[in-house]
Amino acid sequence: MIYDTGKKPDGCLQISQYGRVQMKIGLKYKNEEHIFDECISAGVPFLKYPILEKEGLVEHGISTRLGGVSEGFLGSMNLSYTRGDDPAHVDENYRRMAAAIGVKPEHMVCTHQTHTTNVRIVTREDAGKGVTREKDYTDVDGLITNVPGICLVTFYADCVPLLFLDPVKKVVASSHSGWRGTVNRMGQVTVEKMQKEFGCDPKNIIACVGPSICQDCYEVSEDVIDMFRANFRESEYDRLFYAKENGKFQLDLWKANELVLTDAGIRPEHLAVTNVCTCCNPELLFSHRASKGKRGNLAAFIALKEG
Repeated sequence: MIYDTGKKPDGCLQISQYGRVQMKIGLKYKNEEHIFDECISAGVPFLKYPILEKEGLVEHGISTRLGGVSEGFLGSMNLSYTRGDDPAHVDENYRRMAAAIGVKPEHMVCTHQTHTTNVRIVTREDAGKGVTREKDYTDVDGLITNVPGICLVTFYADCVPLLFLDPVKKVVASSHSGWRGTVNRMGQVTVEKMQKEFGCDPKNIIACVGPSICQDCYEVSEDVIDMFRANFRESEYDRLFYAKENGKFQLDLWKANELVLTDAGIRPEHLAVTNVCTCCNPELLFSHRASKGKRGNLAAFIALKEG
């Protein structure tokens, strides 16, 4: 797999595969929008959001499958200790991601994802939980902090990553939103918790929808669609799903999360919605559906800069 820029070993390029200088990761994009920068640092490829980077307040990144030491179907940047990997490999993968993004493994704090809408406030005392020491909580799919240096970590392999930054109050959040989280409006729950706990104003919050399964790849049954019908406006149905002759439906989690976030008060100009599908890129991103469950986990990282 080639991921050399052909220029210098580290850096970020403002690219998609459409007309910009391209680092040769080989990701397939669904449209020409410039949502992500493909970066490489300390030998590790990852994705960044220009909309977050321009604020100069956070270190962040979305991992790929590249740059790690895990083997086989977990290869190579698996970031889960629960997929059957050698824990020493996962430890090394965290060290590599930390070096690439500019954070410390002992300052990372991980979710314990069970498809809830539970969001935990993270303090300095939580540092390292899930990476360098055990978590003392369960059933947490979202994290919020205002502590510089604390890096929030959430996990994916088709489900939707949501990253948040309030540049005014200097608060960051990260939430996991699969179809259950999406239908239960995880993005809105996270924004409301930022408001309640830190006084954040939604109009100031920057929100990012991350690499996840696209509508073309995401076939679901009608019982799932019935829950979306119950939790979204009828006028939105045509933008969220369509029926097929086999009785199944194609569901658009990207659009659903966009609607949830705008309903929560996020301004359109402060919203970045992915154009990278995990299932369309199974050699470069972990996808549960493409791999039929034989896969590792991607992770999203975000931390307020120190100093």
